[in-house]
Amino acid sequence: MSARAHKVALRRGPLSLRFEPRAVVVGAALTVAMLAALTVDVGRGELDIAPLDVLKALVGAGDEATSFVVVDLRLPRALVALLIGVALGVAGAIFQDISRNPLVAPDIIGVSHGAALAAVSFIVLFDSTATYAVPGAALAGALVAGVVLYALAWRNGMQGYRLVLVGIGVAAVLQAGIAWVLTQGQVLDAALAYIWIVGSLNGRDWDHVWPLLGTVAVLVPLALLLARQLQVLQLGDEVARALGANVERQRLGLLLIALVLVGVAVAAGGPIAFTAFIAPHIARRLTRSVTPLSVLPVAALVGATLVCVADTAGRLLFSPDEIPVGIVTSIIAAPYFLYLLSRANRLGVTG
Repeated sequence: MSARAHKVALRRGPLSLRFEPRAVVVGAALTVAMLAALTVDVGRGELDIAPLDVLKALVGAGDEATSFVVVDLRLPRALVALLIGVALGVAGAIFQDISRNPLVAPDIIGVSHGAALAAVSFIVLFDSTATYAVPGAALAGALVAGVVLYALAWRNGMQGYRLVLVGIGVAAVLQAGIAWVLTQGQVLDAALAYIWIVGSLNGRDWDHVWPLLGTVAVLVPLALLLARQLQVLQLGDEVARALGANVERQRLGLLLIALVLVGVAVAAGGPIAFTAFIAPHIARRLTRSVTPLSVLPVAALVGATLVCVADTAGRLLFSPDEIPVGIVTSIIAAPYFLYLLSRANRLGVTG
């Protein structure tokens, strides 16, 4: 993978824009793949609908019965899958660039576990499944876990290996907390919470789409605007300070964006494993770049396509039984994670 991808600069008067053509081409191809995955996800089920009929329903030209199935029943779940993938892909790239460690991801260092613990506590201990209670708890849990993690890992700066080690410990403690909470509730509440823990999109409707869409629509463009700051942080704290960067403020701002994205993603679909980890890696390999302005949007598209395809596979492979999407993403991504871990050990990469 080349860190120096070919770049093109466009200038018009005082305005200047630099971009990598390969990243643009990859992004366009992934957009087509994502839309194709969405069409298949919406069209396949107990009642199969042809792709052309799906497109007609989406633009309001389909018959009433098809439009009801596509727009009211299936589209919200598919959109939640796409938006969760976007949020986790961008968040994972930010975490890895901030820590300068390719093995960092929110579901590895405990952020997703914090969101899960808070949400499961509401489901099991308070017997609450209200529309906004569980998502709100998950978002708060992710933020608290992130603050604790940062406080424990920071020692005159942020080192990638320290973040990983502290994060693994925090994740273990939170995982133990989740297990304890599950033992305290009624069987039905515990079963409901367990389905949520492994990552499931069953029953998602438009009430789950709008908060997720609003958050992604605000924070993803903001992350792209801060991509230049993220690129400076990749150089290390000392170099970034020498270039005039306010390291701690910029890092905290980017970290807050990533934490909120993880929180809303976990709130909408549970902790969908490995998506935030694998999407940035695939994006860097496809773009042959480590520039955040190229990697972030491609990671978002990779995450969206991955979650959508995993959801479709989970619904259809063993129909009428359904496999939660988090299990499917684990099956897809876990072997790749083990490969990267083995490769990092061989190369002596510690972050």
